[in-house]
Amino acid sequence: MTESVRAVRASVQIGSLTVDGFMLPDGSYRMSQTQAAETIDEPPVYALRFLRSNGSKALLGETYTDYTPESVEVESELGQRGQTRINALPLNVVTAYWLTRAYKGNRKAFLLSWALLTESLERRFDEAFGVTRTETERNELLSQRVQELERDIREAFWVDDEARSERDYFERLLRENGIDPWRMPGGEEEPS
Repeated sequence: MTESVRAVRASVQIGSLTVDGFMLPDGSYRMSQTQAAETIDEPPVYALRFLRSNGSKALLGETYTDYTPESVEVESELGQRGQTRINALPLNVVTAYWLTRAYKGNRKAFLLSWALLTESLERRFDEAFGVTRTETERNELLSQRVQELERDIREAFWVDDEARSERDYFERLLRENGIDPWRMPGGEEEPS
C-alpha cells in the first residue's frame, strides 16, 4: 500500500479573492481542482476536461496526456476530526487552465490572468527600482486592477454580452434536448 501525501492548508489572498492553498512536504504548492474552476466561475468538471484535452498536452507537455489530479490528504487543523482529501493541481496546471479558459472566452479567467500577469511584471519592476509594497497593498492594487479591467471590457465589449447571452440560450436549448453543442461529430471537443 502506498503512503499518501499530506499537505498543509493556508488561505491565499489573490486580490479580493481568498482561496485555499496547499503545500506538500517537498515545499511545492497545489490548489484543488474544484477551487481552480470555481475561482473563474466554472464547474469543477471543466478543469477535469481541460486535463484530458489536447490543450493541456500542448501547453504542459506529453506527460499531461490523460493527467489525473493527485489525491492529497490535507492535515486537519487542531480540534477537527477526520481527514480531508482533495484533487490537487500544481500551480502551472492551474495557470494553464485559466489561460486556456480565458482564450476560450471565460471573462473572469481573462481578467484574473491579465491582472496577475501585470502584477508579476510590476513585482520585478518594484525590485529593480527599490519599491517596497506590502501584500495588503498588492492585493488592493490587484482588486482595483481587476475592477478597472472588468469595467473597461464591459464598456468595450457590451455587444459581445448580447451575443454571448444569445449563444448561451441556444446552448442551453440544445443541451436540454440531449445535444452537446461543442462536440464535433466523430470526435471529442471540450466546451468553450
